[in-house]
Amino acid sequence: MVERTGSTNADLLNDGNAIEGDWLVAMTQDAGRGRQRREWVSEAGNFFGSTLVVLGAADPAPQSLSLAAGLALIEAVAVAVPSQPLMLKWPNDLMLGHSKLAGILLERNGDRVVVGFGVNLSSAPKLEGRDAAALNGALLPQAFAPLLAGSFARMLSLWRSSTPEAFAQAWLVRAHPVGTHLTVHSSADEKVTGTFDGIDPDGALRLRRDGEVDVIRAGDVEL
Repeated sequence: MVERTGSTNADLLNDGNAIEGDWLVAMTQDAGRGRQRREWVSEAGNFFGSTLVVLGAADPAPQSLSLAAGLALIEAVAVAVPSQPLMLKWPNDLMLGHSKLAGILLERNGDRVVVGFGVNLSSAPKLEGRDAAALNGALLPQAFAPLLAGSFARMLSLWRSSTPEAFAQAWLVRAHPVGTHLTVHSSADEKVTGTFDGIDPDGALRLRRDGEVDVIRAGDVEL
C-alpha cells in the first residue's frame, strides 16, 4: 500500500518484478482512469487497487476474467456491508441500487493482465450523466483491501477450475435480470437498444433486438 501514485494499474503493469497475486493499493490516485480512457475521479477515503494475473495456456478465455473480477468485488462488498441492494452491470460495474458504486478496469500486456478496482467507500464523485453511490465511510481502504484480495483469489481459482458456462451462470445470478431493457453505447456517437438476453461463456453480452440476438463484446450499458 502506498500513499500516492498516478495509476495503480499502470504501475503494476509496468513492474517487471510483479508476480501473480501481487496487489498495489494507493490511498490517493492522481491519474486513475476508467473504460474508454475516461478519467476516474479519485476522492479521499475511496479504494484504488490493482492486482496481477498471469495467463496460462489452460486458462479460460482471457476476456471472461472480467466475470471473476465482478464476482470477487460484489462478494467482498457484500461481506463488508451486508444486506445492500448490490447488482453487477455488464461489463464491469457494481451498482448500489440504480447508482454506480464501483468499477473495474482490466488491462493486458502479453500474458499479464492487471485488474484494477475503484470503489466508493467514503464518497461518491459527481459524474456527468451518471449517478454514483458510496458506502459513506462504512470501512476504510485498509480494511477493504484484504477482503477484496481474499475474494479475488477464490474467484480466480474457481474461474480456472469451473466450466465457462457455469461461471457465466454464477455471474448472471448477481446481475441485472434477463429481459432488462438496455441501451449499449459502443462509442460516443453510436448506440443500440434491446433487452438483455444473458451472456456468452466468454462474457460477451447478448442483446435481443427485433427477434434477433446481437453478441456485443465491448461497450457501455445504460439501464
